[in-house]
Amino acid sequence: MTPERKAQLISSFGSWIMRFVVATLSIRVDDQAGVLGKSSEPRLVWVFWHNRLFVIPHLLNRYLPQRLGSALTSASKDGEIVAAFLQRFNIRSIRGSSSRRGAAAIIEMKRFVKEGYDVAITPDGPRGPRYRLNPGPIILAQKTGAQVMPIQVAYSRFWQLKSWDGFQIPKPFARVNITLLPLHTVPQTRDDAEFEAERLRLETILGQG
Repeated sequence: MTPERKAQLISSFGSWIMRFVVATLSIRVDDQAGVLGKSSEPRLVWVFWHNRLFVIPHLLNRYLPQRLGSALTSASKDGEIVAAFLQRFNIRSIRGSSSRRGAAAIIEMKRFVKEGYDVAITPDGPRGPRYRLNPGPIILAQKTGAQVMPIQVAYSRFWQLKSWDGFQIPKPFARVNITLLPLHTVPQTRDDAEFEAERLRLETILGQG
């Protein structure tokens, strides 16, 4: 079986499971960002922790259908599966990470923003450390002028995988609170110290929830 075929089969099964579970969930969206029901402007960089990814495709498709979605995914074999999975939710993938194809990924993300897409980034991915924000969202926001939308996700009941990120899968019929935090404008920075201050500020805003 080719890697592409394997990715398609796994993503098909995974998307079926996700749709089934999501259909049972009680989801509440707290729109502090003020984007629900609004136009597709401004362009946004979505940031949320890697272990809260499960409900994000549903958030885009159900609550923000007017927005074009893209996501940064790993250039690894696992990333190919994630890319195939996201494709089933009309989310385009940008392959790369801080460790592989990082510069190329930034260029491609800039192009997607210019073409009218939001870009979703799990800033502690693809390998962690958990809850440590990598520089990608800061760089992208500075280069494009896009605003950052931090997203917090909390499940009342969930399974937690024994992975580096402690990936969380909500249990059927769980309550899910999704908080779209106020849009965050990233200023230009003059040196490494100012850049690190911005990175820490966004990391603190996301917290661990």
